[in-house]
Amino acid sequence: MHALEVNFDGLVGPTHNYAGLSYGNVASLNNAASFSNPQEAVLQGLEKMKAMHDKGLTQGVFAPHARPDLNVLRRLGFTGNDSQVIHKAFKADPILLRACYSASAMWTANAATVSPSPDTLDGKVHFTSANLNNKFHRSLEPATTTRLLKAMFNNDSYFAHHTHLPAQGFFGDEGAANHTRLCDSHGEQGLEMFVFGASAFNSQLPKPAKFPARQTLEASEAICRLHNLKESSQILLQQNPDVIDQGVFHNDVIAVGNANVLLCHQQAFLNQHDALQEIRDAYTGSKQLYIIEVPTDKVSISDAVSSYLFNSQLVSLDDGSMLLVAPQECQRNSAVNAYIEEMILADNPVNQVQFFDLRQSMQNGGGPACLRLRVALNEQELAAVNPAVILTDTKYTQLCDWAKRNYRDRLGASDFADPALLTESYQALDELTQLLNLGSVYEFQLEG
Repeated sequence: MHALEVNFDGLVGPTHNYAGLSYGNVASLNNAASFSNPQEAVLQGLEKMKAMHDKGLTQGVFAPHARPDLNVLRRLGFTGNDSQVIHKAFKADPILLRACYSASAMWTANAATVSPSPDTLDGKVHFTSANLNNKFHRSLEPATTTRLLKAMFNNDSYFAHHTHLPAQGFFGDEGAANHTRLCDSHGEQGLEMFVFGASAFNSQLPKPAKFPARQTLEASEAICRLHNLKESSQILLQQNPDVIDQGVFHNDVIAVGNANVLLCHQQAFLNQHDALQEIRDAYTGSKQLYIIEVPTDKVSISDAVSSYLFNSQLVSLDDGSMLLVAPQECQRNSAVNAYIEEMILADNPVNQVQFFDLRQSMQNGGGPACLRLRVALNEQELAAVNPAVILTDTKYTQLCDWAKRNYRDRLGASDFADPALLTESYQALDELTQLLNLGSVYEFQLEG
């Protein structure tokens, strides 16, 4: 059956801000305390979505989360009405308050791991929301993410949803940011690559020394079991711990795959030569598998992290070629730009590049690939998806108008003491759930 891959891009939330909350993410740390522009951020993301739609690709929309998270503030001892909770938290611990305002759910590559039906023993598409327990501000997300996924993929005949893994470091799970699927075509059985940073139980495996390894081997193994993956559809590899210590906090900062192409840095995996041979041996497709290994002497780890070359998207076009969807930072970096030009002229399916201005997201540590969750769907499965979350020309216009009416164009540290920001954010999201036909998915709606 014909199938395609749909990218569901995260809408940037109304409280998008730079708080430097993500230790190990160099861009996030470097831009801490800068002023953010939520309206510009959401419009930049929508522009990328529209460009993909205009190329004939099916493009989905993933709603942001409700922020600030007042429930967690109350669990932490802040009492009173909403305004009082915000005032007390701002006075007592402004960094904690900013964490509760974080719009990090915009990076939907971390939302969940998705296994398409050709890879699963029961023939369903499986979803497991990531627990994201390594960072407090992201650990607030799994329950809402699961409700959003169920509102989008709401047919039990085709979709299976799993509760996120135990929210403990032994099962640290960062979702699709450490998951890549290689296949001849999206409707055929593929090879799902699970890349972990360390093992929680096996002390013999190496670990990074400076920054945390956010994905554990044990979490990846659990996802394979939950998703009923065929043995021939799974491979587990370890990320190079040395590059984690250089700011490569997820595998999608050092490698990206699509269909029968894997683009990776020379230092992406532990024991890289053996790892790449494992991938070749495990790949069961009939088409040629292209592994494009970027040499360190052409693109350094520092350049890879600062430009987010590997956090670009690879998408398949109707003519069989592939497009690299890259941030403008790749174009501005001379070494990276030179390599991209070399790659698109070489003998591989990647023969086009398109650069996007995603500065608001990039400054907080997320590029094009961070902003999207990939879901391969056949025709029947796509027909079962909530149609209101699929981008159309009309939907794009509606969402741009919604953002311009509801989002501020400047947020700084003092703004988080303003209870009006909460009111604006909740009102915007209440309206959005109607635009996307999601029903009541946010805590403030469920409590109302």
